[in-house]
Amino acid sequence: MPMIDVYATAGTFTDQHQLAIDLATAVMTIEQVPDIPMFRQNTAAFIHDLPAGAMANVDGETSYERIQVLTNAGALDRAKQLAVVERLTSIAADAAGDPGLASRTWVLLTEAPDGGWGLHGHAHTNTELVAAARAQIASLQAGQPADG
Repeated sequence: MPMIDVYATAGTFTDQHQLAIDLATAVMTIEQVPDIPMFRQNTAAFIHDLPAGAMANVDGETSYERIQVLTNAGALDRAKQLAVVERLTSIAADAAGDPGLASRTWVLLTEAPDGGWGLHGHAHTNTELVAAARAQIASLQAGQPADG
């Protein structure tokens, strides 16, 4: 249930809402989690507009963006790491209408420690997240409504 944060100069993206949906969908797809409410409702992207000049590299260049992806520990093996970085970079460059942005995109992959993924006011371990997902799948298969 990744959280994705994109930091870019205001005006970089014209349709931030669609960008957020596309990024969240891509990570959920690459992560290969079940398509259940628990994951759909708790995989999200946040687009942060920064004022002009709020970021720069050592040379003072400012036409960059940063995408940070937070997952639970161990969610992305090496192949998934590569896929997430490539896909999110491509999605963002397309959303900006600037193919060159792909070469100016920094992607950070980070992991919450076991017990550091909070949902519904509880710090879940990976084991608890798996158990909650399995319980929701069982409820859905039994025709019962699923709690997000």
